[in-house]
Amino acid sequence: MPASRTVPDLSSAARLRSIFSGSVGNLVEWYDWYVYSAFALYFAPAFFPKGNLTAQLLNTAAIFAVGFLMRPLGGWLMGVYADRHGRKAALLLSVLLMCAGSLLIALTPSYQRIGVAAPILLVVARLAQGLSVGGEYGTSATYLSEMADAKNRGFYSSFQYVTLIAGQLLALLVQLGLQRVLSPGQMYAWGWRVPFVIGAAAAVSALYLRRSMAETDAFEQQRPVAAGSEKPAGKLAVLRRYPREVFTVVGMTLGGTIAFYTFTNYAQKFLVNTSGFSKADATLISFGALAVTVVLQPLLGALSDRVGRRPVLLFFGVGATLATVPLLTLLGRTHDAWTAFGLLLIGLVIVSGYTAINAIVKAELFPTEIRALGVGLPYALTVALFGGSAEYVALQAKDHGVESWYYWYVTACAAISLIVYLRMPDTKRTSRLDDEPLSM
Repeated sequence: MPASRTVPDLSSAARLRSIFSGSVGNLVEWYDWYVYSAFALYFAPAFFPKGNLTAQLLNTAAIFAVGFLMRPLGGWLMGVYADRHGRKAALLLSVLLMCAGSLLIALTPSYQRIGVAAPILLVVARLAQGLSVGGEYGTSATYLSEMADAKNRGFYSSFQYVTLIAGQLLALLVQLGLQRVLSPGQMYAWGWRVPFVIGAAAAVSALYLRRSMAETDAFEQQRPVAAGSEKPAGKLAVLRRYPREVFTVVGMTLGGTIAFYTFTNYAQKFLVNTSGFSKADATLISFGALAVTVVLQPLLGALSDRVGRRPVLLFFGVGATLATVPLLTLLGRTHDAWTAFGLLLIGLVIVSGYTAINAIVKAELFPTEIRALGVGLPYALTVALFGGSAEYVALQAKDHGVESWYYWYVTACAAISLIVYLRMPDTKRTSRLDDEPLSM
């Protein structure tokens, strides 16, 4: 094994600045990703002018799912890149891709002007964004977990979903603002383009911030080992040495990603299309519930630093398995905004048991030389197959008059994850984040 070079310890201030810069970039990327879902109700007619509202939403949801299909490729390519060339370099590349995708959506003419080229360009843009987000998750989870001090890893890593949800909140806030200053006709005609322009501009700012981030000590210590190895860091051949860890990531993600997208992305459309709320009211209800949820992430992350990761995951697994069907059934029947807010918030509180700590749990499963790929690829595959298709499956069930089947589908996936949580070790006690880099 080659001799490792000495890596200077970062000061607390420098560590916090790097965590902040990485988190802000994460916020911008997820804002760009969620703007698509938040404004789909408005731009669907521009790209798919024929059919009723459900049919238009099905088309936009299909492209939303197509974007998810790129996430495994992004998780693989960015994971390999991050494990070989650094977490910082990969995070810079991912934000550049997101910027390009948002700008393309903002500038693409409508179907009426350029015909079928419009939805094709929309697909291209979502493919670029899917590649970006696929790489962003594993790399940012790795970066935050490696940058945090050992006693507060759950707390600091929770900011991945703080910024992820904050990105969604920002998308909804922009939507609420535009709904107040623009008429419905203006929103359908050109107003929906504004948030994509904002996203592209914000991505440039995130790029500037990320340029000042420090690389993690764990990667710097691993760099000479990876450089001198016949099997470079990040190779799939190396990942195959950790089958149990890979399947653990898949199993714990399955229920979490479907529940998350159900109570966040799809909830707004559900409130309009099933409960009968106006678009503005549905946006306000979703915004309020998500705003409360943001506060829960660091609290549950800090709790996991005290009691362990497994009890927090079990809170989600049991809650989602038992509560999904009654929550969605009642939510679909209510016409009272406060009742809808309360039901949605209960669902999001349960989901927070997964979102607050899933990044640190996955990072603790893998050694440094394969961490970004190990976290990113199996997660992205699971999200692509189940999270990305959740909205499409839900709308198909509604379109066929069997909407309640979707509730049970979410429940079944949560139950599978619960079994994984019951059988897996508590990664706080078995963490590989403190392992010395090993020759491969």
